Formats: sequence, C-alpha cells, structure tokens
Amino acid sequence: MANQQIRLAKRPEGLPNAATWRLEEHPVPHPAEGQILVRQQYISLDPAMRGWLRDQKSYIPPVAIDDVMRAGGVGEVVTSHHPDFKEGDFVTGWGGVQQYVISDGKGWHKVDPRLAPLPVYLGTLGMPGLTAYFGLLRIGALQEGETVVVSGGAGAVGSVVGQIAKIKNCHVVGIAGGPRKCAYIQEELGFDAAIDYKNENIYKRLKETCPEGIDVYFDNVGGDILDTALTQLRRGARIPICGAISQYNATGKIQGPSNYMSLLVNRARMEGFVVMDFAREYADALTEMGGWLASGHLKTQEDIYEGIENFNETLLRLFSGDKFGKLVLKI
Repeated sequence: MANQQIRLAKRPEGLPNAATWRLEEHPVPHPAEGQILVRQQYISLDPAMRGWLRDQKSYIPPVAIDDVMRAGGVGEVVTSHHPDFKEGDFVTGWGGVQQYVISDGKGWHKVDPRLAPLPVYLGTLGMPGLTAYFGLLRIGALQEGETVVVSGGAGAVGSVVGQIAKIKNCHVVGIAGGPRKCAYIQEELGFDAAIDYKNENIYKRLKETCPEGIDVYFDNVGGDILDTALTQLRRGARIPICGAISQYNATGKIQGPSNYMSLLVNRARMEGFVVMDFAREYADALTEMGGWLASGHLKTQEDIYEGIENFNETLLRLFSGDKFGKLVLKI
C-alpha cells in the first residue's frame, strides 16, 4: 500500500505549472503511540495556496521546497494509538496534498458525515465558511438592514458571505464572473442583485444596485474591483480584506487601491484578517452555521474533481474562474 504525495519542486513565477510540483509515492507510515493515521478522501483547494508558495514574510511560513504541499483535508482514521480518536472516526485538519497523514491529533477535529457530506466540511462548514462568518460579522461588524457587496460572490467564501448577510436581513449584491454564476447567486442563494464583472460596467451597476452606497464591501479579489467599490462607500463603511485573487499570480508590482482617500472622506475602514485568529470560537460559529444549513437558510455547493495526479490543473481553476462553488479534489 502506497501513499501518493504532491511536493513543491520549485517556486512558480506567475501561475503554477506542472514543473512546480513533484508527484511521489512512499510507503504508508505507521503511527506511534499518541498518534493517528488518517486516510484522506478530499483535499481543499483555496486561493491562499498561491500565497503559501511565495518565499516571503506572511501570516504563515511558506511551504518549503521538497515539502508536501499544504492543504486542508478530510478523511477517516484508519489506525489510532490516541485516546481521543478511534478507528472509523472521520476528521478534518491540515493533512497536506497526500493520501495518508500521521498526526498527534493537534488541529484535527471530528466531523459527522451523517450531518453533511464530507466535502462540506472543507467548504461551508470548513475554513471558507468560517472565513465568511468572522470576516462579515466581526471584521465587517454587520448590522441588520445594511447594504453588503461581496466580490467573488459565487465562490466558496463569497457565497456564504452573501447568504449570512441575507439571514441578517441585509440588501446583498454579489459580483461574479459570467451569467451562470450571477443567475446562481440570485436565483439559488437569494442575493438581491448580481453584477457580472466580465460583461458589465461595475461602477454603473454598483450605482444602480446600491443607490445609497455600500455599508460593507467584502473583498476577495482586490485590483480594479476593489478600487471601484471604494468610490461607492457610505459614511462609516467597513471593508474586510479577505483576499486579492486578481493579484496572486502577478509577476510585477501589485496593484493597490488608488481610491483609498474615500476611506478618509467617508470615515470608513479597511481591515485585513486571517480566519485562524478566531480559532477559539470555531465551535460556536460552526454550531450556528450548522443550524442555518439544517434549516435551509444556508446552502452549499461543491465542485469536485478526482485524482491527486490532477492537482495542478484543478488548482488552476481557482484563477481561471472555471469552477462553481467550493473547489475540492478527491484523492
């Protein structure tokens, strides 16, 4: 029995390609006392992975050359020498892009596949969902009845942001790429309006859909869309900076917001955050979100591809937009 792994072969310039990675096969490891062996079934693919490849200071150390690529995963405990886990438990944690992983249990949490399919624990009930929850409610300090705009509105984080805002009785506008995604967030998720950034004038559509301005702009993309949203802020607006996927593969200077003076004029604030900062509150958040999911107020969508050997081409779907909902790789 073998353990297939994806390791970082070299740091990419621009988009990762096949030469960025090395697929290796090793014997399945054996857990020692106090450890568990997890057979991972699904791996989470997230925009943050591109940032982890950069050899520069960040909120988390970069993936080292020759290391297994960092990723969240969900799977089954197949061997346990740990008092808190038994064989047959399903767990989620930072297992990396590999089929089997040894752990001392730290950072791994049990999940129940009877309550939700395993891939949901990598999306709506995982890091993306928690990012949406804390980013909107804590960093965005959302109040009922406000106007919320979210970029990447059909993505794993953005789709949950919009739905939580609707649960809080807010006016919600999602920015997404293409008619299919825009129809999805309006017709299936209940957003009040959608803006197709590929085919519509964003400035004009923001004026139309948010006539009194924006109270919370949840930013997942950066670049021109962030810059345009800054022109439409209301007094006291908040901008949680979750990500900037439009800039992750830039080989030159990162594009920053030229309209930042709007923050001063409108007494607004723009704040970056990392979901790990709220780790102590995950359980309470997941309890509330699980309730919304069970009641039908929160919907989930996973886009699942198969084969660890297809890791790179599946990862690139994050940056081409050729995905629908939460991107997951079945390994």
